[in-house]
Amino acid sequence: MNSSSRDPLDVATEAVATLSKYLELSLDKGKSLILVLSQRENCQVYLGDPGEPDADWTSCAAIQNTVVRALLEATRSGLNQLIIEGQSYRFVRTFAQVAEHGAVVFTPA
Repeated sequence: MNSSSRDPLDVATEAVATLSKYLELSLDKGKSLILVLSQRENCQVYLGDPGEPDADWTSCAAIQNTVVRALLEATRSGLNQLIIEGQSYRFVRTFAQVAEHGAVVFTPA
């Protein structure tokens, strides 16, 4: 099945589950979650401090852009509070520039 034929609800569900997973990791490591956006099929996921060089960040995964778009739709710039599977998450969503790419940064609050 290709991503364009996926049920929007499935993508949204996958997006919040993905966000929950990486926010937990971000909290455990005391770092921000950084999604480096790409025109390709996937974006790269890192843990780190957006103020530090990206060479110092820890690479975690690549996630599909359809999931990233759903994450952006489920959150907003600035302070967010979401309850995902009964767990409350507070974080700030900001944007950054990484080389020639934009990045979305989720920092636990």
